[in-house]
Amino acid sequence: GSDVKEPVVPHLRANELLGYPADARLLIINADDFGVSHAVNAAILRTLTDGVVRSATLMAPCPWAGHAMRLLRDHPDIACGVHLTVVSEFPDYRWGPLTPRDRVPSLLDETGFFYSNDRQAELLARARLDELEAEFRAQIEAVLAAGLRPTHLDWHCLRDGGRPDVFDLTFGLAKEYGLALRVFDPTRSEQLQRWGLPTVDHEVVDSTRLATADKTARFARMLRELPPGLNEWAVHPGLGTAEARAIDGWWPKRVADLRFLVSREARETVAEEGIVLLDYRSLQAIWDS
Repeated sequence: GSDVKEPVVPHLRANELLGYPADARLLIINADDFGVSHAVNAAILRTLTDGVVRSATLMAPCPWAGHAMRLLRDHPDIACGVHLTVVSEFPDYRWGPLTPRDRVPSLLDETGFFYSNDRQAELLARARLDELEAEFRAQIEAVLAAGLRPTHLDWHCLRDGGRPDVFDLTFGLAKEYGLALRVFDPTRSEQLQRWGLPTVDHEVVDSTRLATADKTARFARMLRELPPGLNEWAVHPGLGTAEARAIDGWWPKRVADLRFLVSREARETVAEEGIVLLDYRSLQAIWDS
């Protein structure tokens, strides 16, 4: 193992809050970016129906969101949250707000779409909280209007919303709508757990930050080394179709995620290690109480 020490969380409180033994190893594998493209939708559905993924999050402003929502209506047992989206990262394939553009000008770049991810600092410097609230509400309401019952909120590209006031806004929306919330910062997580709200005990793993080479072996090792407490992996499966290759420079990372998530090795390692795979419904039950 490496000498880099994880931030110490004093108690693994999530297990207790969720009703598991202290030494239980709990894991939420959440597929981010549902709705971004057909290639991503098809892959996410496969990982949910044939793989080890138990949860997904939907990007309501994206071109393929309607298709993702139909897949969710066709599979009512799938747990899915709202992937709050104010970043549009692909150069040739853009999306913008569900709110009328003249109501959220601080969220838009000079082309009228959301800012690209490499301009995140500019977005966070400009974005007005009331406009973010209008757009976040519109995205949650779009999912509800489709007849779906979301489980949780998280953010696309922005860790914990990118600003403390955005985190607080989203926390308020989660409570108002009866949803759980993905939390990255261990200090925040610890605070929420003290309030009796289950959140992860360990840093959320973002699969886009893992090398594509030997990803299956890396994931399998991470499963074997999974610590006790509540863990979350944010994974990004996708197909390597012509559409995906044209849109998304990250398509090889997504294909590598998909390969592992539907592999026999993934299923067998989870079973051998006695890892409990959860979705956000078990957290939501407590957040919403």
